[in-house]
Amino acid sequence: MGNFNIRVYGILINDTQEVLISDEREYGMAFTKFPGGGLEYGEGLLAGLVREFEEECEADIEIIRHIHTTDVFFQSAFNESQVIGVYYLVKSKDPLSCRFSKIAFDFEYGKEPDQVFRWVPMEELNENDLTFEMDRVAWRVFMSENSHGL
Repeated sequence: MGNFNIRVYGILINDTQEVLISDEREYGMAFTKFPGGGLEYGEGLLAGLVREFEEECEADIEIIRHIHTTDVFFQSAFNESQVIGVYYLVKSKDPLSCRFSKIAFDFEYGKEPDQVFRWVPMEELNENDLTFEMDRVAWRVFMSENSHGL
């Protein structure tokens, strides 16, 4: 039996209806996803998401509500594990302190791993802008809801 990789992500919408996305370069790949990452052993989903935002953006977040949990098989792009993604709508309690760009994949030369964040207007974020199908599904679920609860 293979390993499971539990990941938790936050969909953060700002006051001007822009969504925060993360461009990352690691393992020789460049990819775009929502902020968040892998759960550490002994950590709950909400604590893991709070930790990820603290590590990546030096910001405390408020978790508003659950959006989606993967309900089909996704294999990791990086190893043989099965990935389970859990997505929450979040709000920042602090100003975000991370590197921002308006340009996709605006990485520092030669730096790997690297991460840079972008604000994208909600109506302009196409699901195909997200690298992983798991994120695309969560974005479709979020956008298909009648009320975004913002």
